[in-house]
Amino acid sequence: MHWIRFSIILLLVTLLNAGNLLNTIPLIDSNTRPDLLLVLLLFFASNCKTLEAIIASFAIGFAADISGVEMGPHIIAFGLLGSAISQMRRVVVMKRMIHQGSVIFVTALLAGVMVQLLTLVKTGSTPPNAYKVLPVTALYSAILGPIVWSVFSVMSGWLGIRKYRVGRMSRR
Repeated sequence: MHWIRFSIILLLVTLLNAGNLLNTIPLIDSNTRPDLLLVLLLFFASNCKTLEAIIASFAIGFAADISGVEMGPHIIAFGLLGSAISQMRRVVVMKRMIHQGSVIFVTALLAGVMVQLLTLVKTGSTPPNAYKVLPVTALYSAILGPIVWSVFSVMSGWLGIRKYRVGRMSRR
């Protein structure tokens, strides 16, 4: 993988995720928007080599923490989930959009719960509407995620990601 190009993409997605551009298309209220960093995490975790996927997962978690309020919960949650998905990619193949959306939805729920629990342990409080916003954000990410995933797939050659093959002949 080309790490400089990965860093550029990560910076652009972080700015897009933290900015107000995504609030112009609200699903239910202004607090809900898709988590593009989570989609980026799942794309790299399922398409990169295991070590590259783990490094990318922690880097994406760090970027999510920088753009958020608390420092620490996202890097732990994204790192653990990205590592697990990179290990499970032989079992769960995410080629079709429905599979991508399903994995994005489940992972968004898991990551959101993990982040809220880690924030609760760290600070002793969570935002008052966090568990109302979490399912809507996961649904919004699952709807828009496969479209963003296809954009990342087009850029995979530029990023230096070889397509991962599943089967007897794959060697990783």
